[in-house]
Amino acid sequence: MRSHLVRRALAFFLPVAVLATLCCGLVYAADQQNLRSGANDPQIQMAQDAASALDAGAQPTSLVSVSRVDVAHSLAPFLVIFDSSGRVLATDGQLDGHDPIPPSGVLASAANNPPDMVTWQPQSGVRIAAVVVPWQGGTVLAGRSLAQVEIREDNALLIVLAAWLAMLVALTLASLAAAWLWPADREI
Repeated sequence: MRSHLVRRALAFFLPVAVLATLCCGLVYAADQQNLRSGANDPQIQMAQDAASALDAGAQPTSLVSVSRVDVAHSLAPFLVIFDSSGRVLATDGQLDGHDPIPPSGVLASAANNPPDMVTWQPQSGVRIAAVVVPWQGGTVLAGRSLAQVEIREDNALLIVLAAWLAMLVALTLASLAAAWLWPADREI
């Protein structure tokens, strides 16, 4: 009798547990992608506006702030304006006292397929949401730290995991109750 009860409970539990797991995974994946893609929004505007201003004749130094953004510690966005050979013309960002320069392929990719949106990790513990667009004389990179976005992603994961565990506990209890209530003369 007890083995029939357990078998019935498992028959109720397993398909719904798989569905609950897939739904929780989908919720987290959608939320994580929304958070990460939204992290590019300010940089898209900054990079495109700077490229338009440069194409209209603005001087690169007129587009960057005089105060420097420490990209390893600040949440503030920053700009880096490159010439066609990848040399920095102007920037308000700095990393360990140097101009923040992404891998060369990032600048080349933006010239062929703008805008180029990448997650750039210039050093351990520093992740930047960067958007690179071309202008007539080179490329413009706008970036900002992903630190707050990654905290939100971690929080979303904890919430989804807690909900998933609560669903599995509730499902276990419901499956046991359904198995117990199942008429003894009927098989699944």
